[in-house]
Amino acid sequence: MIDPREEEIYQDHVMDHYEDPYHHGHCIDATHMHEDDNPLCGDVIHVELKIDENQKVKEAWFSGDGCCISQASASMLMEKIEGLSVDEVKAMSANQMLELFGARLTPNRQKCCLLSWRVVQQAVHSPLK
Repeated sequence: MIDPREEEIYQDHVMDHYEDPYHHGHCIDATHMHEDDNPLCGDVIHVELKIDENQKVKEAWFSGDGCCISQASASMLMEKIEGLSVDEVKAMSANQMLELFGARLTPNRQKCCLLSWRVVQQAVHSPLK
């Protein structure tokens, strides 16, 4: 069981990413892009990536609308994947995404958290040119 003080730290971390998201907006010179939604709640995440010739994620940006969980998890994920290789991004599991988020979530709320992960998994396979 998570210590209540630790849970509070996780919640503060989530709110920090929600209120001041990392790379929220559009990527200039994006090479890859994908968008998807969670039809159960209406959350939408749009991801734009700049992947270089060495197959490294140079920039990762997101935009969208939705709950605190979907938006904060997108921010956390953009920060995490910058600098990773495309293969490292592809290898990232749903469980690793939930661990990155940190706070405990119900199964329905896990879908909110995993939306950005699903979109990134598709974006690396969706070149613009």
